[in-house]
Amino acid sequence: MTAVIRDFHSGDEQAANHICLKTGDHGKDGTPFYKEDPDVLGRIYVAPYLKFSPELALMVEDEEGVCGYSLATLDSHQFFEFYEQEHRPALCLQFPDPTGDPSTWTRVQQVYHDYHAPDYFCPEPYEQYPSHLHIDFLERVRGQGLGRKIIEQLLERLRSMGSPGVHLGLSKINEPAYAFYLALGFQELTRHGNCIYMGMKL
Repeated sequence: MTAVIRDFHSGDEQAANHICLKTGDHGKDGTPFYKEDPDVLGRIYVAPYLKFSPELALMVEDEEGVCGYSLATLDSHQFFEFYEQEHRPALCLQFPDPTGDPSTWTRVQQVYHDYHAPDYFCPEPYEQYPSHLHIDFLERVRGQGLGRKIIEQLLERLRSMGSPGVHLGLSKINEPAYAFYLALGFQELTRHGNCIYMGMKL
């Protein structure tokens, strides 16, 4: 079948975690770096979104199964409060903060540290770009125009919910993603750490 965009359904969680892993190395396959805990990234970038705002979760599915997603939240501050109060405590209990020299940590250990020291940065002016989103696609469905379609659908949902604007973050070294978002009409807002933050007014 042709790949289709549909709403998130209960039961999609593990497929979404797998996509997060397969794009977890700055858009490339992160499997070699996260073998000992394949869900380590999904606990940050997938699970809390599906819990907090499932109405803003869209999936891409083809004959082989779920192969992409775009996830969003209407109000980033409210989302981060949920993450801090209801999602992160269990992560910290289950996965201790690594000790020793950070330069010796594996990538899994680095993410475990992120559980304990999250970055809740939002670009300013916040009131113009309070919503945020992210998108991940498996290699087999890239280049078919689905990325543009899924983001346009998600932006329309955010617009209908009253959002004045949306932002997203991407790795500084993910040049294809940067060009993709520019083509969609996003503009660079600022750079923070290893991320570029881009925004669009709705």
